Amino acid sequence: MGGPDDKSNGYEQTAQQFIAARDIGIGIATVRDWSYSLRRGGRVLDLGCAHGVPITQLLIDRGFSVYGVDASATLIAEFRRRFPTASAQCVPVEDSDFFGRLFDGIIAVGLLFLLSSQTQEIVLQKIALSLISSGRLLFTCPAEAVRWNDSLTGRESISLGATRYAELLPLWGMELLGEANDEGGNHYYSCRKR
Repeated sequence: MGGPDDKSNGYEQTAQQFIAARDIGIGIATVRDWSYSLRRGGRVLDLGCAHGVPITQLLIDRGFSVYGVDASATLIAEFRRRFPTASAQCVPVEDSDFFGRLFDGIIAVGLLFLLSSQTQEIVLQKIALSLISSGRLLFTCPAEAVRWNDSLTGRESISLGATRYAELLPLWGMELLGEANDEGGNHYYSCRKR
């Protein structure tokens, strides 16, 4: 679904299906725990924010100023409808200027593995440049170096694997603090900028 030029990685064509199918409970405890490591009231960038449920909703409820980036026009329109006070960009994360700001935290759940290996590295470097000192990153990708087809879009997904992510992060001044799995089997990497 969607051609090779589809910067939403197939999610524009499946936006309504994604909204209807998104389980709002899976991963919420992991994200909530991560949010306690951030400065109260700080700025958080939600990359691949989709329609904002449940992650943006949780972060706003916890008092953060949330900025969202997603390449799907349909998903960003729904994000803006639900969260009119949050800032939003409809652009691929690799092309975003990240609002020209620094963030206390950046979160990318269900995003990086949709990108090519090279684009993942570009995005991780951009994230490092956009975090304040001691800022936190939380992202998901399988622990194994693996390729598979996304269950919703049918497009290829790629995980570089935990070993490779642990090698890459220090190149951009970040350290891997830990890894965890949520109740849905999603694998999280918790990182800090030095």
